[in-house]
Amino acid sequence: MVKSGRRAVFGSASIWIVLATAPLTAAPAPPGPSDLALLDALTWGASPTSFSALRAQGREAWLSAQLHPAATMTLPHGAQSQIEDAQPKGPLIERIAALDAQAKAANALTDPDAKKAALATYQGALNDALRQSVAATILRALYAPDQVRERMTWFWFNRFNVHQGKANLRALVGDYLDTAIRPHALGRFRDLLGATLEHPAMLRYLDNAENAVGRINENYARELMELHTLGVGGGYSQHDVEELARILTGACIDARPENPKVKPELQDRIVRRGLFLFNPARHDDGDKVLLGHTIRGRGFDEIGEALDILSRHPATARNVTRAMAGYLMGRPPSDALVERLAEIYQRRDGDIAAILDALIHAPEFADAAGKGFKDPVRYVFSALRLAYDDRVIRNTAPVQGWLNRLGEGLFNRSTPDGYPLDAAAWNGPGQLTTRFEIARQIGSGPSGLFKPALPDAVEEPAFPLLQNALYFGPLAATLTAQTKMALSRAVSPQDWNTLFLSSPEFMQ
Repeated sequence: MVKSGRRAVFGSASIWIVLATAPLTAAPAPPGPSDLALLDALTWGASPTSFSALRAQGREAWLSAQLHPAATMTLPHGAQSQIEDAQPKGPLIERIAALDAQAKAANALTDPDAKKAALATYQGALNDALRQSVAATILRALYAPDQVRERMTWFWFNRFNVHQGKANLRALVGDYLDTAIRPHALGRFRDLLGATLEHPAMLRYLDNAENAVGRINENYARELMELHTLGVGGGYSQHDVEELARILTGACIDARPENPKVKPELQDRIVRRGLFLFNPARHDDGDKVLLGHTIRGRGFDEIGEALDILSRHPATARNVTRAMAGYLMGRPPSDALVERLAEIYQRRDGDIAAILDALIHAPEFADAAGKGFKDPVRYVFSALRLAYDDRVIRNTAPVQGWLNRLGEGLFNRSTPDGYPLDAAAWNGPGQLTTRFEIARQIGSGPSGLFKPALPDAVEEPAFPLLQNALYFGPLAATLTAQTKMALSRAVSPQDWNTLFLSSPEFMQ
């Protein structure tokens, strides 16, 4: 007989590993996704409150509101106040200028101990900025009412990935998400492409800040075509990469308040938007040929023309819609579905909301909803949304710790391709064993989530409520007989919570 919840979970670990990767044998679902499956597919996880809201609004009204949300949405007070308290003060350009000055002053010190201490203070400021950005991202994912936009914000960030560990990106990545990604997550793809291009996080991460006439750097040009737009096999050549790199020369970063010194005839060709600077003195003014299109050398406008060509290319339409569909369906879409979505992409000029609307109403989406294996971010967020609903956590550090342990820490993917989102990347035995451990931490008590990260803070009493109205309504009906039998053998509420969060149904 099992004497403790811990032994109950880990004594069954090998069974759950087999079950979590095996096809479920529940009764066939009715035509079209259930409201529960729709929520799980499109949001960061169903909760009693979100399920009630969908039922009260009706599916189509709810979906319309999600695809066309207000520009800004207010979160529950506890989450909104935490985000506002952590919000950096002042414009980004001023904050970066101050950090640059701090680093410069530290490096100028001649005393080794003083220099070491000053550089540690500088690194601490960067780490603080990153922690604030991570906390805000987690709180928005858990509590924002515009859940579809939040899901797509993570998708687009992952697609236009930057890594916080490079240079000063720890101080840039939160602004990148908030100003370049989220506002365009349901808008036009061309606008999203332009916003990411002009953000200093992308310019620094893929080295275009160093790209200048006479010393070409192709890194960003290559990823812009291979990852962001056309995709591998999208019809571009090495010559196109070289020509695009020439077009992108002069697009850089400058935190100084004054414009760079250039020849008088180039003064009116300077473009500044915050930290973004187009410096015409660093630009290759010759004519270029990109994907068969001749682009006349004329400065910053070349970049806009190149983005128009890339964003409207049929290969981009297919590449982007394939990725969107695979992300929300949890499995690769058929070529036929991709062609239908790509046609909408081109007809609606990359209108992301219109593409999503068509995808969500496609029979293939209905068939896939609720069946895709969750990546770690979705797994942890969905567990917390179900466990605590709209009760706002006070400390996001445990959440980021769990994501790091599971290999999908926020802003922590070092390569430009972003995290893989297919099941094969995440359903190995090692990953599942770690999920069982995290399920136990979430299911057994507050786990530090309700202890503010303040000196002498006291943890608020809290216990996850997984056997809630949502569970006793539609959720229990999705469980197989095997899972119900395992849950019936739980020796405590903590044990039951852990087993449920470790179940194959919850992994999907």
